[in-house]
Amino acid sequence: MSQNQDLDHYDPKLTVPRLFFQRVAELGGRTALRKKELGLWRDISWKEYGRQVRRTALGLAALGLEPGQAVAVIGENSPEWLYADMGTMAAGGVTVGIYTTNAAEECGYILGHSEASVYIVEDEEQLDKALAVRGDCPGLKKIVVIDTEGLRNYQDPMVIAFEDLLELGRRLDEERPGLFDERLASRGAEDVALLIYTSGTTGPPKGAMLSHDNVIWTCKSLSMAVPVWESDELVSFLPLSHIAERMFSVYMPLRFRYTVNFIENTDTVTENIVEISPSVLFAVPRIWEKYSSAIFIRMKDATWLKRLCFGLALKVGRAHARARLEKEGAPAALSLAFRLAHFAVFKKLKERIGMERVRVAISGAAPISPEVLKFYHAIGVPLRQVYGQTEDTGPTSVHQGDLIEAENVGPALPGVEVRIAHDGEILVRGRNVFKGYFKNPEASAETLEEGWLRSGDVGVLDERGYLAITDRKKDLIITSGGKNIAPQYLENKLKFSPYVNDAVVIGDGRKYVTALIFIDEDNVVKFAQENKVPFTTFGSLTKAREVVQLIAQEVEEVNKTLARVEQIKRFALLPKKLIAEDGEVTPTMKLKRKYINETYAELIEEMYGKAQGK
Repeated sequence: MSQNQDLDHYDPKLTVPRLFFQRVAELGGRTALRKKELGLWRDISWKEYGRQVRRTALGLAALGLEPGQAVAVIGENSPEWLYADMGTMAAGGVTVGIYTTNAAEECGYILGHSEASVYIVEDEEQLDKALAVRGDCPGLKKIVVIDTEGLRNYQDPMVIAFEDLLELGRRLDEERPGLFDERLASRGAEDVALLIYTSGTTGPPKGAMLSHDNVIWTCKSLSMAVPVWESDELVSFLPLSHIAERMFSVYMPLRFRYTVNFIENTDTVTENIVEISPSVLFAVPRIWEKYSSAIFIRMKDATWLKRLCFGLALKVGRAHARARLEKEGAPAALSLAFRLAHFAVFKKLKERIGMERVRVAISGAAPISPEVLKFYHAIGVPLRQVYGQTEDTGPTSVHQGDLIEAENVGPALPGVEVRIAHDGEILVRGRNVFKGYFKNPEASAETLEEGWLRSGDVGVLDERGYLAITDRKKDLIITSGGKNIAPQYLENKLKFSPYVNDAVVIGDGRKYVTALIFIDEDNVVKFAQENKVPFTTFGSLTKAREVVQLIAQEVEEVNKTLARVEQIKRFALLPKKLIAEDGEVTPTMKLKRKYINETYAELIEEMYGKAQGK
């Protein structure tokens, strides 16, 4: 069967867990997962993966889970998260991922709204949140704890350990050997496999219903667009509650058959990446920006010879990256110069950050600064963007092949249609588009129109079919002079500075543009220490005259690249760190613009009031 025929093929009985067990039978003793525990990496074969999923599925059945019912999961990335996810679907259930950063009330809302009957939690911290809200979740029957450290003597009829769940499954398998196959056959391709709750930037989160066919078809389409191999290694560290990481860590391995490595904990991500040296690396823009700014800061501390070598190599790398996009390609002399620059500078640099083997580097979940993407191409990391959203199972478009341009997000995935509405909104149609929002027909009708998904984003398609994102439709700024400005474009330019962590550009209905800026704590603290700037707290650091002047210089550099109407006339440094628990950012570190605007309304008015002499 050709790839195109494979993409068009529809099997009404093929579900995610059925595909999973096909891989288990095919790959057997090959390593599927790897987890670092007590300083050592432990391999988990496909056979062992399959055994644990089967026991999880039957354990859930023993707890009373019926086909079509939801199981919620909260925890950091681990093999047990995958056992819970795949086991839920194998039992005929629907998986609901919850972010570990969610407050108890937010967890309670999702548990209640999804009507989850079982809640699988990572540890004592997450159990405490579950116990605080279980009274508001009448459908909840059992809470399963993965890591019972500190809970050995805890007794509660609603709470059991994950290892006990597995034992329940093992015993039920012996008692009713045909039950597992019955459960596996209980769901079809069009049935809901996942409920992915959006991050709720404008209200309560909505549960996007993704079918088994949505997931499997999207994996097929990605296999035609992205060059991933069976021998590849991936490090899983972004939240599995988000569809993007779920695709890379759980479902795409069913198509590509690569190995997934789980970090020790969230504090060891950079160390674990160096240890694994993955060949496939998926991260959100914040991570890519952090790595690039760290490199530039490190170079400032290097000897003059190292700085000179890095500067020359980077100049060659940037010229080579630009030339590769020309019709003629890079001339032989430039290609030779780049190979020398790579051997002398970039190879060692990439080894230090664990990227020397990266073949497929992908940024997703939010727009990335073109300058950041160009930097990675200059050092020989072929970073590409994927654009999409939960409602189309993750991807709409992705850079394909060697043609990776910083100003766009590539063409649509094979089998996906994209068109631009009269008001500039991006519309998407394909088998990756979701079934609607759970228990919310009004929102579903607003988002799905005659088979087309209304993305909420504004963009343009060029004559080749390459998509460029302008901004979120609701975020576009129209100044009091009637000029249209895309805030994300300006924010991405600001974030290329190693001293800027994030920014919110303001100007809707105003005479000029201003910005709220969140500083990069690590790099600004380093600057303050080197320049003997006194400070005691994060807040006092943002008020230091030298720090304000430092950011003013960065803003001025950005302004030089902008049209006059886009230039940032005033800015303010926010006196606190960005924390998901405080409601300022989503778990994937996207700023909640409306929340920021409301919370810092007085500061915003002050930026305009001063200039207007109020």
